[in-house]
Amino acid sequence: VQLVESGGGLVQAGGSLRLSCAASGRTFSSYAMGWFRQAPGKEREFVAAMRWSGGNTRYADSVKGRFTISRDSAKNTVYLQMSSLKPEDTAVYYCAAEYRGPGSSLPSSYDYWGQGTQVTVSS
Repeated sequence: VQLVESGGGLVQAGGSLRLSCAASGRTFSSYAMGWFRQAPGKEREFVAAMRWSGGNTRYADSVKGRFTISRDSAKNTVYLQMSSLKPEDTAVYYCAAEYRGPGSSLPSSYDYWGQGTQVTVSS
């Protein structure tokens, strides 16, 4: 299984970015997909998750109403649309896959991880 994130970069506060996670190596219909982030000196934290089937979408309180998780089954890609970005959103963002899971908020529940993509929000 391979998960490859892209779309990170430098953006001003209030701006938007869309992260992509290209998944390959197996059929992902039995997986939930999650986005996590990790800022320097901090633990990895949950951002958003959804079942590949499209249900059970959930978000961290800190991003609710600003971020949207979605997927394109034809492209085997999961997206994280981020809007109204804040400096505190600055982190490395990771995509992860959870086999037969609900889309957990716990990093330890996930079986596969991407390499991460840097998002930096300037004030």
